[in-house]
Amino acid sequence: MDIKAADVKSLREKTGAGMMDCKKALVQCNGDESEAIKFLKEKGLAAVSKRSERETSEGRIFIKTVGNKSVMLELTCETDFVANNKEFIAMGESICEEALAKGYTEVTPELSEMIQELQIKIRENMKVNRLASIEVPEGSVFSSYIHSDAKTGVMALISTDPASAATNEAVKEFAYDCCLHIAAFAPAFITEADVDEKYIADQKEIFLAQVADMNKPDNVKQGIVQGKIKKHLSSICFMDQPFVKDDKVSVSKKMEQVGKEAGAKLNLTKIISFQIGA
Repeated sequence: MDIKAADVKSLREKTGAGMMDCKKALVQCNGDESEAIKFLKEKGLAAVSKRSERETSEGRIFIKTVGNKSVMLELTCETDFVANNKEFIAMGESICEEALAKGYTEVTPELSEMIQELQIKIRENMKVNRLASIEVPEGSVFSSYIHSDAKTGVMALISTDPASAATNEAVKEFAYDCCLHIAAFAPAFITEADVDEKYIADQKEIFLAQVADMNKPDNVKQGIVQGKIKKHLSSICFMDQPFVKDDKVSVSKKMEQVGKEAGAKLNLTKIISFQIGA
């Protein structure tokens, strides 16, 4: 049956249900709007739409790996109680499986629709908020970590030269420790090269204001400011932070040490970090 866009729009305005759900309802009810409204109410779809504006500040992070492909998912909901619900957890696992099976690298309408029935059953707003993927090439080490509360997740990929060093246990341990580090310290950037120039300029203004009243020559003040900037960047850039398991060396220095022990050059290829609500 041919359903007009105007009819779909009218039904959506009266029920608050999604466009596709409205069209399906009209097709199911042979274009009868009254029956379509009843159909949507019976299915609970109108109620889902009304809940869609409610905040989803709770949820869980999921990571799943099949072969050399991994995905990380942020699935959100309204309450921590639902975040720990067995069906909610099973849904997150299913979405990850579907993403891997279909090769999805980001959230798609198909993945978002998977939560619809569970929303109706539990009567709480949910959202397939973020999805990221990593494909591990030969000569690379992949590692991941989800914190005990399932609200923080990290995936890391480190390349090795030669490729054979990817089987080295020390390199694997380092990759996992990088995930732990990022989950613990949440660095804003990976390296100084990643820091926006405006951000640095703003920090410089702050530090200049702090030294403005010092009874020192301008060149000394500038030196103090540069020192403050360097110290600040080392605190927010992953590669410059003190390593989580050895705070006497930076992450980059630790990577050099591990690479030397493994007889290889290591390179941090990719880091992805999700945190609920961030």
